[in-house]
Amino acid sequence: MAYSPTELKKGVVIEVDGKPFKVLDYNQKVVGRGGSIVNVKIKNLIDGRVIAKTFKGQEKIESAEVTNQTVQYLYNDGTDYYFMDPENFEQFQLPADIVGDTSDYLKEGESLVLQAFNGNIINVELPKNVYLEVKYSEDVVKGDTSSSVLKDATLETGLVVKVPAFIKVGDIISVDTATGEYRERKKA
Repeated sequence: MAYSPTELKKGVVIEVDGKPFKVLDYNQKVVGRGGSIVNVKIKNLIDGRVIAKTFKGQEKIESAEVTNQTVQYLYNDGTDYYFMDPENFEQFQLPADIVGDTSDYLKEGESLVLQAFNGNIINVELPKNVYLEVKYSEDVVKGDTSSSVLKDATLETGLVVKVPAFIKVGDIISVDTATGEYRERKKA
C-alpha cells in the first residue's frame, strides 16, 4: 500500500530507502495553487535514529510491512536474550545488540512486542511504563522527606533511576520506558 504525503500521521510506519521508519511528528503546509508540502520527523526502527524529511505534493510513500509478535521474556545469559511465543511455546533467542537498551526494562515473565521487517527482528517494543521493584536505595535523613528531594534507586533489572526521598527498598515503582524516569509508586 502506498501513502500520499497528506495521509501520513503520527504512528504510521513507512519505508524509506528500504528501511522501516515510524512517523513521530507531522506538519503540513499548503502552498500556492493547491500544492502542499509535508514535513515529518521519522524514527528509523532498525537503528533508532530520528531524521527530518520533506515530502511534496503527489509523491507516493510505501508503507513498511512491519509485523508485531507478542512474546514472553524468559531470561538472558549475558550474550543472548531468550523469549517464548505464548501461543505455541516455541523458544528463541536474540543477540544483545538487537535488544539494546530495552534490556534495562526486561523482567522475567513479562510480555512485550517484537517487531519484524522482512522476516528479521528489528526492534523490541516495550510498554509505555513498567513496574519494577527497588532493590537498593540510600536511607533518608530524618526530616528530609519532601518529594522534591531525589535520590538514586537501583531496580531489580539493574537500572538506576532518580526517585523521591520517600521511596524505600521493596517498593514497586512505575518507570517511563521512553525517558527512564520515575513516574509513581505502585499503590498497595
